[in-house]
Amino acid sequence: MRISSVKFLTFGAVFMGLVACSNSDPSLMNLRATQDGPDEFAILPTKPLQEPKNYTDLPTPTPGQANLTDPTPEADAIAALGGKLGSGKIRRSEGALVSAASRYGVSANIREVLAASDLEWRKDNKGRVLERLFNVNVYYRAYEAMHLNQHLELERLRRLGIWTPAAPPEAVTDR
Repeated sequence: MRISSVKFLTFGAVFMGLVACSNSDPSLMNLRATQDGPDEFAILPTKPLQEPKNYTDLPTPTPGQANLTDPTPEADAIAALGGKLGSGKIRRSEGALVSAASRYGVSANIREVLAASDLEWRKDNKGRVLERLFNVNVYYRAYEAMHLNQHLELERLRRLGIWTPAAPPEAVTDR
């Protein structure tokens, strides 16, 4: 009886060691689907069908390629913000905004730098051995140091006299 319990404990220790030493990208948001079903974020609404002015102007159908009713979120966002798709130019009125946003310089590889930095952060904060073994969600605890408390920040800005028009006004109390 004693030998089998020793084998069991040895197997358990080896298994826990392997789990602790895995080299995969750390996943902090360990969510499990409770049932099989559609992914609501994978379903995009299509544009409404419209009758063309001239049927000869319709593009030739190309299976597996873009369709006139396919969503184009980037183009839609550019149009909603008043830009012109594909022009690559900014309007004269946006020059001040672009200058203010890039006043400290612009890094061409910012996405790669942030992705590498975040991967390093996730590796350093991937959770304890049992949390990884049982897929416990450690996302919020890992990023807690970066959390911005909106109420404390609003109080700080108001103390500095900075106008916060989108925030609700200070509560008035009768004394």
